[in-house]
Amino acid sequence: MPPTETSRDGMLCLSRHENCPWDEALKSADLTWSGLQYTCLKILHLYCKVFEREDVLELVIRKTCKSCGCDRLQHSVYHEELGSVRDRLGLRETRGHIAYDNSPPGLTAKQTELYWAALAERAPNVGGATGPAAWRAWRTRALAYQLPRQDLSLTQCNNIDEPHRKQFEDFVAARNEIALDIGNACQHHGPSVECIGCNKAIRNGNIAIQAPRISEEAFYHPACFTCSECDELLVELSYCALDGHLYCVRHYGERLKPRCHSCDELIFSGEYTKAMNKDWHSGHFCCWQCDESLTGQRYVLRDEHPFCIKCYESVFANGCEECNKIIGIDSKDLSYKDKHWHEACFLCAKCRVSLVDKQFGSKLDKIYCGNCYDAQFASRCDGCGEVFRAGTKKMEYKTRQWHEKCFCCVVCKNPIGTKSFIPREQEIYCAGCYEDKFATRCVKCNKIITQGGVTYKNEPWHRECFTCTHCNSSLAGQRFTSRDDKAYCAECYGELFAKRCTSCTKPITGIGGTRFISFEDRHWHNDCFICAHCKNSLVGKGFIVVEQDIVCPDCAKEQLIDSVLPIVANARDWCVFKTKDMPSDQLSDLADKFTRTKVKP
Repeated sequence: MPPTETSRDGMLCLSRHENCPWDEALKSADLTWSGLQYTCLKILHLYCKVFEREDVLELVIRKTCKSCGCDRLQHSVYHEELGSVRDRLGLRETRGHIAYDNSPPGLTAKQTELYWAALAERAPNVGGATGPAAWRAWRTRALAYQLPRQDLSLTQCNNIDEPHRKQFEDFVAARNEIALDIGNACQHHGPSVECIGCNKAIRNGNIAIQAPRISEEAFYHPACFTCSECDELLVELSYCALDGHLYCVRHYGERLKPRCHSCDELIFSGEYTKAMNKDWHSGHFCCWQCDESLTGQRYVLRDEHPFCIKCYESVFANGCEECNKIIGIDSKDLSYKDKHWHEACFLCAKCRVSLVDKQFGSKLDKIYCGNCYDAQFASRCDGCGEVFRAGTKKMEYKTRQWHEKCFCCVVCKNPIGTKSFIPREQEIYCAGCYEDKFATRCVKCNKIITQGGVTYKNEPWHRECFTCTHCNSSLAGQRFTSRDDKAYCAECYGELFAKRCTSCTKPITGIGGTRFISFEDRHWHNDCFICAHCKNSLVGKGFIVVEQDIVCPDCAKEQLIDSVLPIVANARDWCVFKTKDMPSDQLSDLADKFTRTKVKP
């Protein structure tokens, strides 16, 4: 791992790689020293060299980075000091070159600031680090990835046999002679020139990178000086030129030669394996489990890893529920609810008939053909009483169940399916039939009352249908009265049926608790029962009827003196006529006698 991902004592640190099989690989039986898993990577590398067990290091590398998908740098596979590009290429360092901050040589401090400012948009973010720390981490990784040692030196290759060593050396010599170079960083002075990368202008005073292997006039912005394949900045401006394009050393080699996906070396032999859209040395395409070569052999791909048939069947193949034998890759695997069967073993548990491509049912971890399942376990329809065959759609409501065709309205017999329905007792109704049979209807128009009804004498009415019998005005929320079982508004009832006041001639309705006075065939409102002369209320007092008027006793005395009038104090007991020759004192006594009798309302 990079320095930021290792412990202080250099021990292996796997905390940032959850579920990574690195630890499992270190526990492999191929490692004879059990304590190796507790040491640092340098000791691991030394162990492999001293005991000539480079294959163990290769095993650890292949079994971890390829499995978990981590970058090899994250596992410290490139654990030795990386130095600089010139170190790796075997070149002498330029005086003043700063090896570990990736700054180009030959720039002044001010020009260096301009260079890094031009790269601000390409600043990396490695493990959450930013600024110089991120650039240092990026440089470490880029040196290992863009300039793999096995592409630069034969001594770093483990898989080039003797007949092909000369080809490798010729390839390296030709690449170094005609393609490999280090770009020159300088401050551009003069008229603007066009950047080869983005075709935009490099203006006077800006930092430019020159690539002589492309041409003497090939200039790039610092941010455009990238590999045409991976689009990564070229570490320390090292590049290879091919067909007018820039490449890092890795992708330059891959443009000309295949690269083994297992050992990461270029393949110079004429024979190699192509599998999984990747290239492999013939002996490197092997089973992920047992490491046996898969070249020319059948294999199974699982989680992007190849397995030989034997390992795949022993590790991943399912066991048959019927015969308890492994279901090999040459057998059809039939599965149901996490259980698996050979095609020949997929049988009814009772009658032993094959269930392949047939409907079946499952009960108590066993499978049955349709007939056997129905005979033993199938429930019955509450409509027709028949069983539910395997695969038949079932309609359920509470504790009852029906065939789809049996789940219908009891009135119209139309299937309900997924439409709304209304249960009543043990019967099912569609919405229309339920309304026709049970919905509340207005007694006037016989239409269904859906909202806002009125009840009168235990009968339902629409609000708009509950109207006055005479004027048809709505009575909902209004005062009304009835006559002969017919409703009338207060106004119509008064006009049609109420007594009328003798005084004001208006109806005496009695609505709201109105009190009135009745005498013989005449009636008065309480407020209208007053003396015809003095206008004082006669309610609860005695009164005298003078022709069509009622008067108080005091006003009657005055009138009796002047004319003959019938004086009535009590309609049943008194009826006296005054004559002109009656003495005044006798008339006065008679009036006093009448006054003592009061008529109550």
